Amino acid sequence: MFKVNTDYESSLKHFRLALFDCNLCTLSSVEIQFHIAHLYETQRKYHSAKEAYEQLLQKENLPVQVKATILQQLGWMHHNMDPIDDRISKERYAIQYLQKSLEEDPTSGQSWYYLGRCYSSIGKVQDAFVSYRQSIDKSEASADTWCSIGVLYQQQNQPMDALQAYICAVQLDHGHAVAWMDLGTLYESCSQPRDAIKCYLNATRSKSCSNTSTLAARIKLLQQFEHLRANKDNLNPTQRLMLDKLETQYTLMPQQQNTFSLPRNCTNQTSSTREPWRKQLSKSVQGLYKGSTSFLTGFNDQQPLFSTESSQYLLTSNTIKNQNGHLSLPSNSSQVDYLGHLSSQSCIATSGGQKGIALEKESKPSRKRSLGSETSMHAENTSNSCPDSKRLSDNVHQITGVDISNLNCRDFMSPNLAIADNPQHSALLVEKANDSMDIGTCDKVRSTYPATHTKIDNYIFSLPSSSISVATSPKSIEQTNIHTVSNFNSSPNGLHIINGGLQNSQMSVNVDLPRVNSESSPQIPSMTVSIHSSSAEVLKACRNVDENGLTNSHILLDKCPPPRPPNSPYPPLPKEKLNPPTPSIYLENKRDAFFPPLHQFCTNPKNPVTVIRGLAGALKLDLGLFSTKTLVEVNNEHIIEVRTQLLQPAEENWDPTGTKKIWRYESNSSRTTIAKYAQYQASSFQESLREENERKTHLKDHSDNESVSLDNARMKRKGPFKTIKSGINIDLSDIKKWKLQLHELTKLPAFVRVVSAGNLLSHVGYTILGMNTVQLYMKVPGSRTPGHQENNNFCSVNINIGPGDCEWFVVPEDYWGVLNDFCEKNNLNFLMSSWWPNLDDLYQANVPVYRFIQRPGDLVWINAGTVHWVQAIGWCNNIAWNVGPLTASQYKLAVERYEWNKLQNVKSVVPMVHLSWNMARNIKVSDPKLFEMIKYCLLKVLKQCQALREALVAAGKEVIWHGRTKKDPASYCCICEVEVFNLLFVTSEGNLKKTYEIYCLNCAQKSSGNLENFVVLEQYKMEDLIQVYNQFTLVSSLSSSSC
Repeated sequence: MFKVNTDYESSLKHFRLALFDCNLCTLSSVEIQFHIAHLYETQRKYHSAKEAYEQLLQKENLPVQVKATILQQLGWMHHNMDPIDDRISKERYAIQYLQKSLEEDPTSGQSWYYLGRCYSSIGKVQDAFVSYRQSIDKSEASADTWCSIGVLYQQQNQPMDALQAYICAVQLDHGHAVAWMDLGTLYESCSQPRDAIKCYLNATRSKSCSNTSTLAARIKLLQQFEHLRANKDNLNPTQRLMLDKLETQYTLMPQQQNTFSLPRNCTNQTSSTREPWRKQLSKSVQGLYKGSTSFLTGFNDQQPLFSTESSQYLLTSNTIKNQNGHLSLPSNSSQVDYLGHLSSQSCIATSGGQKGIALEKESKPSRKRSLGSETSMHAENTSNSCPDSKRLSDNVHQITGVDISNLNCRDFMSPNLAIADNPQHSALLVEKANDSMDIGTCDKVRSTYPATHTKIDNYIFSLPSSSISVATSPKSIEQTNIHTVSNFNSSPNGLHIINGGLQNSQMSVNVDLPRVNSESSPQIPSMTVSIHSSSAEVLKACRNVDENGLTNSHILLDKCPPPRPPNSPYPPLPKEKLNPPTPSIYLENKRDAFFPPLHQFCTNPKNPVTVIRGLAGALKLDLGLFSTKTLVEVNNEHIIEVRTQLLQPAEENWDPTGTKKIWRYESNSSRTTIAKYAQYQASSFQESLREENERKTHLKDHSDNESVSLDNARMKRKGPFKTIKSGINIDLSDIKKWKLQLHELTKLPAFVRVVSAGNLLSHVGYTILGMNTVQLYMKVPGSRTPGHQENNNFCSVNINIGPGDCEWFVVPEDYWGVLNDFCEKNNLNFLMSSWWPNLDDLYQANVPVYRFIQRPGDLVWINAGTVHWVQAIGWCNNIAWNVGPLTASQYKLAVERYEWNKLQNVKSVVPMVHLSWNMARNIKVSDPKLFEMIKYCLLKVLKQCQALREALVAAGKEVIWHGRTKKDPASYCCICEVEVFNLLFVTSEGNLKKTYEIYCLNCAQKSSGNLENFVVLEQYKMEDLIQVYNQFTLVSSLSSSSC
């Protein structure tokens, strides 16, 4: 599902987890490895993809169809790769792989199509056509193939044949953006800009259009040209000069279009390429994906493609020359019948979902005939067999009346799960319902969702077995079948839940070591061990672990429910309170900045955000140290990350075509230096001044009526949008490079400093970039920071360096569940995806939004868990970092997000277990609530470490002392990325080579049930942990403040 939704990183992570798990799986290891290889390919990580594919080819007893598909993907990947040496050698490798694939499976229409693409790219026209013809014969009719055939004809100066091929393509797939673009190019080459505009508009309305901004600019140019040419006699001198320039550009355009420099196709296959071996491996799912579009790149061989009598007849008798001598294609209503005649020659029978081929099949001796000859021979026989030809002509030439919904063959539909309303919540409840309730967990947690527990006990949904399909288009999701398995208690395989996933008890090879058990089992009574128990009592309670089993380590506070997105607060706020005033503090001097109530006001959970106005002036901060000029002088070659995005209004987020508001926020990542971005920032400012002057001049040349009509046109449609770049995550942690800058920040009050005793993040013990270090952002107008909560819900500090302003949007932490729901509805991951909320949606859902301007010198304090997004209004720089106030609410929210991240398979940047033990060592706590939470965490971890250690020793597993230094970072599992504390599982081979890949117990047991291939390393002596646990006690507020 992640792959279908284009969340490739999450998909890759889950496939790796599945591959590593030795338990029974609905997918074979070959299928999983193929998906992993294809994910690498989709992300353009070609080296990793090639290694993964070649490893698969080396497997013994590989089915023929599997081998053919792998070779097919290797060939297509070489075709799409950027040429290392030269293009010819790259295509030669691609052709070799595809030919080997066809040797294994000559019936693969997709392989024939790819082979045709490769031949055409190096100018082997005849071979390309033969391959396309084979593709049509071997598989169902494909819009991709017909579009490529159209380009092939167009490159050979056979526009009428190209026209009918494009007609076939758009009839098969009305949302085929590339076919519409190529059809528009064909009309432009014949000097028919009006028809070209219609085709380009259809292309931009397609979901598969990948270069909307370029097309939008082209449409605008053609529309201006048509408007000026229609009113040529009434133009003033300035407009006449503009018309001359447009005519020059338009004259050159057909020559440029012949290169067909359009974006290349991704590595998707259509549903027609599902092979028999895939159906055998995956009986529960038919056609999970439907491929996306593709098109043909140009080639150099310009010799006539075929000696086609019919084509010559059509070109001489039915084409029309305009005044400039250009070829004119059919476009008006009087020529519809003529188009119907053309399309009938290559008719596609598509009604009722039946397959059809465009050309009548022949016997083998006639295979070498050309498409043109064949069309001529069978024109009369097939002219009556295509009932939709006239309707297709209407679709082509009455484009302006076609609704966008009619241009997409299928709309995305999510499958209906036969289990619960929220699958993520359901998985959580399954885990919690069967989890062994640990010490201190009361009946309140057990009875949280009794009705849902019953439902989960009766239904366990298993993900369908997916065929090895390399398409990632969501169009055919509606075909996916989700099956359920009822009554897991009576399952013959003894399925039970471990960490929210399916586990087969019969497949376990473990004999001695107790597995991590989430089923209900005899537990230590909660009355015998609590946070008030001594360490000796805790260790005594951990004995006889063989009988009780090991429990999952959760550090949630006693009486807290399982982590889940909160419901919207009830009762809902009235509409007049959905735009609340932003809490703001105005500072006049240094004394105001260090006034204790300021700290209390900012950290108060009732205030999701606080703007401290005039902070820089009150403290006399030298913001010039963070200006672009100073940054270039200090370290001009410093590497920064750049995000390329579209310039849009702050309160709106439109799709690239400007036709509808969306939540998904797109940006592309790249790298550059501070010096180069500084040049871009300066040139952007100069360009803006020039555009402003031109705009003023333009307004003077137009009447008021023209201005009003122009404004009305802009209101109906947004875009095309300008592309901008913003510099983000610029690391300022190096004290040697940024000594003056970091020293200047020590003037700030203690509660907002990067490092302070009262900052939880200062007790992590090592650097977490951007959290306990300073990061800088370099912006131009429109630069965006998309919606998010801070890592592990910590607070954040942001200071605007200037000279421009920033606009902020803030939503209280209580409403993050509502935004999470909106993200899911828009096919987005709240934690990992980039999104920009639609303010209208939030208003309808009664979500309050704080909206304010941050001016130079203002500090914005984002409280724990607050959701926010930001857009620059002017040219400015910002500095930011995270802070963890020593409060119960901050710790609670951090722990809750830590646990929620586990359920969502997201790595927690802040290791809360490691941090809690450091806090117990370094801090004296006087807040009873905070003390209880930290102490409970220590209790759970101490109990888990002792129980696991005793179980390992009882099973005969040696625990090797490894130790750690104070500055060593926390350890994370290399598979599931959960934090691993104290007892680290590493492979025996890695231990010998001192190259440690750390595993958690769960992942280690999945790989080897009895841990025979693993070595256990211990970082802390149990005596040291016991000492820390015993010494961490609640102190009075007076003694705490005096320390």
